[in-house]
Amino acid sequence: MTETTAQILLVDDEESILQFVSYNLRKQGHEVTCAEDGDKALSLMQERDFDLVILDIMLPGIDGYEICRKLRAVTDVPVLFLSARDTELDKVVGLEIGGDDYLAKPFGVRELQARVKALLRRGAQRRPLPAGVGGERLEAAGIVLDEGAHTAFFGKKEIDLTPREFELLATLMRYPGKVLTREQLLKQAWGWEYLVETKTVDTHVKRLRDKLEAASVDPVVVETVRGYGYRIRR
Repeated sequence: MTETTAQILLVDDEESILQFVSYNLRKQGHEVTCAEDGDKALSLMQERDFDLVILDIMLPGIDGYEICRKLRAVTDVPVLFLSARDTELDKVVGLEIGGDDYLAKPFGVRELQARVKALLRRGAQRRPLPAGVGGERLEAAGIVLDEGAHTAFFGKKEIDLTPREFELLATLMRYPGKVLTREQLLKQAWGWEYLVETKTVDTHVKRLRDKLEAASVDPVVVETVRGYGYRIRR
């Protein structure tokens, strides 16, 4: 997959949105498959693989949130939410259930294209390595993280992490002892270059600490630096 040959699934019940988005993405060379409801979208995703899913939240039948939950159970494909609801809570909910970005309606062509480009680039970067290809091995605070195997251990105990929690921990462990701002974590861990709100970082850090504690790691190894961001102890 390259930026000009991406397979994109577009799910929206508004014909005008389907036409507007698909037309402009096809002009960039992408192949766009459209679905008007959640059931059709899930059926298409069972038949083929996509490089990006653009997903309206308010759909007839199965809504966008539930589709995203089902997707996250089996794949880490990037998901861009579309919605006429533009509150901070709506955005945080969408991101917390596994969405990668959130675009409020109405939106312009350039913003759409920029976000799609960023998500496709990020999606390509976080795809699993082929068998036999090693990734970076990171160590900090007694934790050993293997990016190639996508595992994290504390002693002999594996730390059970979601893909997003794994990326957050890996980013912190690349800079042990160094404070990273929320903006830096958003961009370096997840590639969210256009997200304004940073509170979602705090939520993910809390969940990461819970996972660390469950694996017998002192959760305060991920330290809060008030007014700035977070760091992991060496």
